[in-house]
Amino acid sequence: MRPLLERYAPPLYGTVILPRLGDAATAEEVLRDTLATAVEKINRFTWQGKTIYPWLRQIAINKVYDVHRASKRSRRLADAMAQELPSETDPDASPDAQMMAEEERTLHRARIDEALAGLNERYRTAIQLRLVEELSREECARRLEVTVGTFDVLLHRAVRAFRKKFGDNPGDES
Repeated sequence: MRPLLERYAPPLYGTVILPRLGDAATAEEVLRDTLATAVEKINRFTWQGKTIYPWLRQIAINKVYDVHRASKRSRRLADAMAQELPSETDPDASPDAQMMAEEERTLHRARIDEALAGLNERYRTAIQLRLVEELSREECARRLEVTVGTFDVLLHRAVRAFRKKFGDNPGDES
C-alpha cells in the first residue's frame, strides 16, 4: 500500500487538497487524514478497472469539506461572540457614551462567561483552545489527548451546548 500512497500523495496534495484549502499546514493535515482513512478503509475499495486515484481523490475531497464545515461553524460562533461584545467606543465620544459602552461590554462579557461556566470542563476547554486561543485542530486534540476527529466532534458538541446555554435573549428564562 505504501508505494501506492507515495505515488498518489503529491497529486492529491497539489491538485485536490491545497487548491481547495489555500493553507499548506491544513492541506498537509488533510493529506495525512486522507491517507490514514484510505489505509483504514482499503477493504471498501472495489476495483473498477481504473487506478485507485479516483477513490483517494474522493476521500480527500470529503476531508476538505469536513475542514470547511468545521471552520464555518467556528467562524460563526466567533462572529456571534464578537457581535455580543461591542467594539471600543470612539475616544472622542462623550464620557456618558463611553461609560454606557463599557457597561454594555461588561454585561455581554458576563453573559458569555455565564454560558461558558454552564458547560462541562471539556467543552469549555475545547472552545477556549480553538476559538479564543485559535490553536490548530491538531494542537487542541493533542492538549485534550484525543484524535483530531474526536476533537472536531467535541468542538461541535461544545458549540452546540454553548448556543443552548447562551440563548437568544439575555434574561430569557425559557
